[in-house]
Amino acid sequence: MSQPVKQAILGVFLLGLFGAVVYLNRDARAEGGLDPAEALKRYGFHLADTAAERGIDFQHESPTLDAQLAHIMPIVAGMGAGVSVVDFDNDGHLDLYVVTGKEGGLNRLYRNRGDGSFVDVAAAAGVADVNRPGTGVSMGSVWADYDNDGFPDLLVYKWGKPELFRNVGGTRFERVTDRAGLPAWLNANSACWLDFDRDGRLDLFIAGYWRDDFDLWHLATTEVMPESFEYATNGGKKYLLRNRGDGTFEDVTAKAGITSTRWTLGVVAADLCGTGYPDIVLANDYGVSEFYANKGNGTFEEVGAKAGVGVAPKSGMNANLGDVHNQGRLAIYVSNISEPGNLVQGNNLWVPTGRTADGLPRYVNQADALNVARGGWSWGARFGDLNNDGRLDLFLANGYISADRARSYWFDYGKIAGGLKGLIRDARFWPPIAGQSLSGFQPKCVWLNKGGGFVDVAAAVGVTDTHDGRGVALGDLSNRGVLDVVVANQGGPLLVYSNTVAPGRDWVQFRLTGGARPGREAGWSNRDAVGAEVRLTWRAGGQTVEQVQAVTAGDGYASQTMFRLHFGLGADTAVEKAVIRWPSGRTQTVPAPRPGVLHSIEEPGP
Repeated sequence: MSQPVKQAILGVFLLGLFGAVVYLNRDARAEGGLDPAEALKRYGFHLADTAAERGIDFQHESPTLDAQLAHIMPIVAGMGAGVSVVDFDNDGHLDLYVVTGKEGGLNRLYRNRGDGSFVDVAAAAGVADVNRPGTGVSMGSVWADYDNDGFPDLLVYKWGKPELFRNVGGTRFERVTDRAGLPAWLNANSACWLDFDRDGRLDLFIAGYWRDDFDLWHLATTEVMPESFEYATNGGKKYLLRNRGDGTFEDVTAKAGITSTRWTLGVVAADLCGTGYPDIVLANDYGVSEFYANKGNGTFEEVGAKAGVGVAPKSGMNANLGDVHNQGRLAIYVSNISEPGNLVQGNNLWVPTGRTADGLPRYVNQADALNVARGGWSWGARFGDLNNDGRLDLFLANGYISADRARSYWFDYGKIAGGLKGLIRDARFWPPIAGQSLSGFQPKCVWLNKGGGFVDVAAAVGVTDTHDGRGVALGDLSNRGVLDVVVANQGGPLLVYSNTVAPGRDWVQFRLTGGARPGREAGWSNRDAVGAEVRLTWRAGGQTVEQVQAVTAGDGYASQTMFRLHFGLGADTAVEKAVIRWPSGRTQTVPAPRPGVLHSIEEPGP
């Protein structure tokens, strides 16, 4: 028997062994089919898809790559549905930008009319036609005001040529890709804006998935797949692009010490080490997650193993942050794969529990203990207080390939998983999928935070779709003080879950504006205050509650949530104070901010 065949048999055995693991703590699916009134009574909220009535009719399409990949096309091309929530015209109403992966397909920019309806203005604004044949296709987008002129600008990251658009007064966009100094070709699945050097200008981090030298439509070789299902390092390069302040960016990746070539699908940046500088977490497919600690001198150090993050190889697809215990500390959620009978990796919820000897945060995985480990083939996830009870809940999108319900690709997947490096890496040896499903038709999870644990109430609160979910974003789309949920589905519709929250529950929101202006960046925070933290303290039930949230610009999976920070407060509460730590290092205290209000706060002077 040849060695490759032996390895393939071993792979099938190992997957079966994983499947034999007892499927502990499977989320207790709450009663399905509850009417909205009963859901409000039991759980405090109800979600209903209102995309059609809002005028949103978007349908995502997948790309068609090189014919040499035709036998596994759904596997390699099924990763691109993304959505961003942003107020691009600064009219106080949140808009939606959604991408498609079809060659020649048009992205949509849905402007919020303010009456509950949306209208697509992408073509008129100049941000629709970004998937022209020969330039690659869109995977997602991230927005931020990189030139500090008061309007958020747009980066569309692609398998192909990344595109940068400057927002001109909230009415149109100017394509500035060619003079900005971006990589010419980059097969990226994630990106974020951050001010890594705290100079008041937003820098850009883009994470490659496939290698940069692959044109997935014109392959010179079929050796394009990961070299291992656990330790692959033959993925795409990462780019840290420093904002020069003149409309151009400088590639400082090597100088900064970021060397990863893993298969990155999710990225998030925030100050997790408490230094005042944003750190970077990478959720990597086919391997371990990575934690790049910002040393404050323009360089980063990968400290995942020291901090307890990414200690076991999994299939990382999402990176999101949340103060799940209301202890004033951000936990890291990275989604992976769980499929009963085949592979149970479990999602990770790394909660900070102290400090290491050298001062790094020490994380412990509490996903199983809190019942948010077993979701399915998990993609985008987002923390947010969906029922305004004062605790962060978690919305998770699941499902990979929904095709023939009666046929599963898992057995064939196991055969290739146990192969030699050369066997796995070469797409020729991957068994044809031939219309089979792979973890398809999976429901989303809506995990309600009960304080000490989560329970899945998706079906009970109205989330019953089984589309192949990818990006998840949150936003108060009607300015009602509740978080609505927008879900981008691979090869499926854009869903807009409007949220109804039980009466009597308070909330407060913050929209922060940094003091930087064109030519006045030194000593000030970037205009969108990306990297700022708000630490809110309130009294509820005779106890003091503290929760911290950070302003990010791109996280989760292929998505971006609104810049506003939303805090649910529960009933009969008294807000004591909000402490804002601006990216510049300034600290500002807002005493007793009034509930039920969006507080727009600008960075104070020296």
